[in-house]
Amino acid sequence: MDYIRLGYEDVAVAAVLVALNAMLSLRLRLGLGLENRLVIAAVRMVVQLSLVGLVLKALFAAVSPWLTLGAAVLMVLFAGREVLARQSRRFTGWWTYGLGTSSIMVAAILVTVLALTTQIRPDPWYHPRYAIPLLGMILGNTMTGVALGLDRLLTGAVREKAAIEAQLCLGREFSAALKPLVRQALRSGLIPIVNAMSAAGLVSLPGMMTGQILSGVDPMEAVKYQILIMFLIAGGTGLGLLAAVLAGARRLTDPRHRLRLDRLAASAAEQP
Repeated sequence: MDYIRLGYEDVAVAAVLVALNAMLSLRLRLGLGLENRLVIAAVRMVVQLSLVGLVLKALFAAVSPWLTLGAAVLMVLFAGREVLARQSRRFTGWWTYGLGTSSIMVAAILVTVLALTTQIRPDPWYHPRYAIPLLGMILGNTMTGVALGLDRLLTGAVREKAAIEAQLCLGREFSAALKPLVRQALRSGLIPIVNAMSAAGLVSLPGMMTGQILSGVDPMEAVKYQILIMFLIAGGTGLGLLAAVLAGARRLTDPRHRLRLDRLAASAAEQP
C-alpha cells in the first residue's frame, strides 16, 4: 500500500504555525502566560507521542498478552487521573480516584474486548497493533464523558442542597430527589459523543478516518472503520458514564436516605 512518508523537516514546517500562535499571543498581550503554555504543551505533546511511538514499536514486535495488558492498565490509570483533574468537586477517600478510574476501566475494556473478539478479530485477538489504539480511542472519549457527568452531579448536589433536603423532609426517597441531577449529569456526559456523531462527515472528517485515507486506504473502507469506532466510543461512554453517575449518586446518600455532602472534599474556594 502506497502512502506519503513524512520527514522531520515536514513536521518542523507545521510547528512554525504553533510558533506563530505563540508570537501572536505575545504581541496581543493575551496574558495568563498563554504563549508559554502553548509552547510547553506543544513540546510535551512531541515528547509524549515520540515515547509512545517507541513503546508501541516494541509492543508490536513482542505481541505479548502481558505487555499489552500492562500498557492497557497504565492507560487506564492515567485516564483516571485526568478524570479527577477535571472535577471541581470531589469525593473523599478512595472514591476520589477510584470511582472515575473503575468506571472507565470496566466500560472501555469491555467494549474493546468485544470489538476485538467479534468484529475486528485480529490473530491473536490481543495483538497490540489493534488493541492499544482501539482502547485509546474508547478510553479517551469515555474519560471525557465520565468527567463531565461526575462534575455535573457533584456540583449540582452542592448547589441544590436545600431543594434536595426539602424533598427528603417531605418523605421522598433519595433516588427520587436526586433523579433530576442524575439526568442532567447523564445528558452532560453524552453531549460530546452526540455532537461528534452529528458532525462527522458533514462538518469534519474524524482523525482516524483522515489518517487511513492519507495512508492509502480505500475511502469506503475507512468510512466503515470510522463508523465502527464511533459506535464503540458511544457504547463505552454510555456504560462508563452510567456506572460513574449511579455509583456517585449512591455515595451521596446512606441507608437513612440523607444527603451526605460531608463525603465531598472542600472546594478550593472553601479551603482556608
